[in-house]
Amino acid sequence: MKINRSKCPLVSVLDIVGDKWSLVIIRDLFLGKKTFTEFMKSSEKIASNILSNRLDLLINNDLIKVVKLPHDHKTKIYYLTNKGIDMYPIIYEFINWSSRNLDKDFGSVSNQILKEMRSQTSELFIHKTQSTYIKNRDKVLAHIDL
Repeated sequence: MKINRSKCPLVSVLDIVGDKWSLVIIRDLFLGKKTFTEFMKSSEKIASNILSNRLDLLINNDLIKVVKLPHDHKTKIYYLTNKGIDMYPIIYEFINWSSRNLDKDFGSVSNQILKEMRSQTSELFIHKTQSTYIKNRDKVLAHIDL
């Protein structure tokens, strides 16, 4: 179900990822999560019905794809498409903005990411993150009959 309520590019992307969960799911995919159960274990505590809805929304808008494991048809593996991977600069900028402007204590994983972000240019960090994800995704998918 692709939504077309506006001809504005900002509204169009917000219709897909402007809710409270879609970018968190994309972030989790970059962090290595691949299954529904792994998403459910995120510290943000997304409800299962909302997770299902957002996964479907992201699939229907070609940001992620899903495959079933060949020997376990109950387990689905979710992964980012190239279109989804192209969202990473947005996530990077949200993280960067949050670090600069919110007076919060972030968790250890977030602090490690922020430390790595500060140690290199944004272009290099984004490129390395995207490249690493693609390499890991392709390795996982190579072991699954598509």
